[in-house]
Amino acid sequence: MRGTQGEPGTGGTEPVSSRAPLAAPAPAFLPDATAAHDVPPLVTAHGCWYPSVDPSGRQVAFICDRRGVPHLWTGPVDGDAAHLLDADPDPVVEVSWSPDGRWIAYTTAPGGGELTRVLCVRPDGTGRRVLAGAEPGSSAHLGCWRHDGSAVAVTVAEPSPGTDPGASEAGPVRAGTGMPGASRPPGWDARDGHAVLLGGPSSGAAPRPLTVPEETADGAGTGVDEPVPLTLSTYLVDPEGVSAPVFLASERGAATLRVCDLSRDGRLALLRRGPRGRREALVVRTRDPRVTCTVPVADGDPWIGGFAPDGRTLWLRSDHGREYAALYAVRLDADGRQSGLTVAAERADCGLELLAMDRDGRGALLSWNVRGVSDLRIAALDTATTAPADEPATNTPTGIAADTVSDRTTAHAHAPAAAGEPAPPRAAVRSSRAVPLPHEVVTRVVPTADPDAPVVALSGSQRRPGVWWLPQGTPLRTPWSSRDEDAAPGDRPPVRPVPMRPTARDGLPLGGWYYRAPGRAPGEPAPCVVHLHGGPEEQERPVFDPLYHELLGRGLDVFAPDVRGSSGYGRSFVDADLGAGRFAAIDDVADCAAHVVLAGLADPRRLAVMGRSYGGYLTMASLVWHPDLFRTGVAVCGMSDFATFFAGTEPWIARSAAHKYGHPERDRDLLHALSPLHRIEALRAPVLAVHGEHDTNVPPGESEQFVRAARERGLEAELLVLRHEGHDFRRADNRRLFRRTAADWIQRRLAG
Repeated sequence: MRGTQGEPGTGGTEPVSSRAPLAAPAPAFLPDATAAHDVPPLVTAHGCWYPSVDPSGRQVAFICDRRGVPHLWTGPVDGDAAHLLDADPDPVVEVSWSPDGRWIAYTTAPGGGELTRVLCVRPDGTGRRVLAGAEPGSSAHLGCWRHDGSAVAVTVAEPSPGTDPGASEAGPVRAGTGMPGASRPPGWDARDGHAVLLGGPSSGAAPRPLTVPEETADGAGTGVDEPVPLTLSTYLVDPEGVSAPVFLASERGAATLRVCDLSRDGRLALLRRGPRGRREALVVRTRDPRVTCTVPVADGDPWIGGFAPDGRTLWLRSDHGREYAALYAVRLDADGRQSGLTVAAERADCGLELLAMDRDGRGALLSWNVRGVSDLRIAALDTATTAPADEPATNTPTGIAADTVSDRTTAHAHAPAAAGEPAPPRAAVRSSRAVPLPHEVVTRVVPTADPDAPVVALSGSQRRPGVWWLPQGTPLRTPWSSRDEDAAPGDRPPVRPVPMRPTARDGLPLGGWYYRAPGRAPGEPAPCVVHLHGGPEEQERPVFDPLYHELLGRGLDVFAPDVRGSSGYGRSFVDADLGAGRFAAIDDVADCAAHVVLAGLADPRRLAVMGRSYGGYLTMASLVWHPDLFRTGVAVCGMSDFATFFAGTEPWIARSAAHKYGHPERDRDLLHALSPLHRIEALRAPVLAVHGEHDTNVPPGESEQFVRAARERGLEAELLVLRHEGHDFRRADNRRLFRRTAADWIQRRLAG
């Protein structure tokens, strides 16, 4: 189960004047980061990721774990001198350098848990302060900068104001002042065992069934007896603290909200909102504020697009009405309302995964996911080609490079101009060229002042994550970034995986990557670990995974499949596991294991299953649905009982999870049948469960109850709890402990 909190949108188009005033976030100052810190020594093997550049494009702020914790660093694209800006023990999650170069904003996870806060610091390491999320139990998330660098957008979690908890708020509301509150719904820390979904009622003090009201337009119910739910609100915050924060928008009972861009004149804001599987891009007119345009967008990377310089075109990465995400151009009128919708670049068999707009809004970086491998393009955008009002924009624009004919431009829809108004320009990709990459997967793309010299974060099967500079298409590894030799010290070189295409028992084609342990004869069946990714919408990619390297070093092969529900294969594949389709996803695991056995790669007597998050759930499910297939399993942060999961998880995650797995009341019987804990009598294999102590996405009780039930039946079962970790394991010492414990557990049970 995966999720990223902190991005509301609004459920309607009208402001709600009755909303009680909100307290705006206030900066909290911290000591400068240039003082001495007690930090662990440098680690040999490390990674660098999530780059953001200064206005010149020659200095990079990035995240690096060379001191054992993901910290904030800066360094030049072509020099060795990297500087640590924040050595606090809290892991850094996101980074954003201001367009004027004066500040670097970043997000940290205090204690390694799921709650986050937004800070900023000057590039020389001075002036560090908290912008939002400073109060205990609060949470805040990073948005975009104003184009002049005068303010950064943040999303703040706060309780809904007002005395009527059943009142619905349908749209963005005006800013004001008022009482601050906690970042979770009242009573979250003393949950009564009943499910709480954002926008839906929970039980009262006395235990009783969850009643479901009629649903609103976005699928979330509102009940008169529900507790005051969480509200996510967005502000523009001046890092200097001179100007008061400016309110942008708010949503009661929100799943997510992020401010992705602001028009140059400040009239419009682009927001991403909604639970996974139902994300939306909203254009909000800031003077009212009021929603003027709504377009469905794809899951995945939250930075979904941006405005053209004149604010009349909005570029979006969207899978609106299609199998694969494409580049859309949304035409806007003078008031921000949609006047046209055009597909500007698309691929027939793969999706647009990352989109980053140039700072001048006239170009973009497009990263396409081609069967798990990235294809990076530099595109020039054109909004100046005028078409007659009665002529649909259907032709591929002239000037497209010959090697990008698959990135064709077609018209999805184009509204005629209003009476007396000139026809709007037709947006298009004017030209596009491929950028050669030294490794398989792009994880972040960052345009610089030179459109032909972007900075990208790369990962591949032969190296740890690193940051590269690509001037004129020449890939240059930044000197301070991770080195190839860091990936696999000693005599254990990394393994390059081979793609696999299993077929499910119902005929659905699946995917995945197979890693062969070094030194094994080609025809010799090997002990094999089937590793299952999270999500379910994640995708297995050919990147260097230290866990896989650990297992391969023990002589264990690794097969990492993409069962139904994974991304990268189209919307239909993602949705194929919804509801009762989950039973087929569990069978997919067995079918993938059978595939590598029949291919002569894996030994059928020495199979293990392992996974994290949703993969942890699938691990437990596979062990009880197919009890004679696997000799052991390692379940990491997995759900064992959907009833207790829904009752214990954060309400914003419950809202998204209901779409994927089923509603905790309406689909109670289905969720009971899908819960591994209720088939525990079928378990035969020893199981190791691993969990972060601060995980509120999937609470540790999910692992605890599965291990307890296994032990009560006389089976071997252990639980490893990692301190100072949440749903993701970010600290090097904990990741190392996890890898070694899991590899030891599996190796002992598959040996011989």
